[in-house]
Amino acid sequence: MNAPYRIGHGYDLHRLQAGGRLMLAGVEAAHDLSPVSHSDGDVVLHALVDALLGAMGWGDIGELFPNTDSQWKDAPSRVFVEQVMNRVSNAGYDVINCDLTILAERPKLKALKPQMRENVSKLLRVDAGQVNVKAGTNEGVDAIGRGEAIAAHAVILLSRRW
Repeated sequence: MNAPYRIGHGYDLHRLQAGGRLMLAGVEAAHDLSPVSHSDGDVVLHALVDALLGAMGWGDIGELFPNTDSQWKDAPSRVFVEQVMNRVSNAGYDVINCDLTILAERPKLKALKPQMRENVSKLLRVDAGQVNVKAGTNEGVDAIGRGEAIAAHAVILLSRRW
């Protein structure tokens, strides 16, 4: 299908544990807290990969990078984005914009958002103005609100290259 525009949504959630480091959009957000995950557990980049795959109709992150495959153990999530972006580009599509939402009670993310935006824009091969990063809490509700988990949503718009 050669649709002129394609939109995708991605979501990821990981439980949190004491120790290790928490990567969000390629930025170390905490060094005393980490996700329970097979790779580095960067929920932002995992959601972004799913948004890209969804826009293209290519399944989900678990199909391409299964947590049962040892080659992805402790892998930096930027590798997943880079591989999927290569496929998207080879299919003739470019990113128009990306909107990311991180849901976490901890750590506080306001000061990290500019670097997250810059990292994601480089991975998507776009200007930083085409990427937005938002952070919110769950107001004490559920596992996220209790600080037991962290989640992210990603929405992406792609355009066919003419």
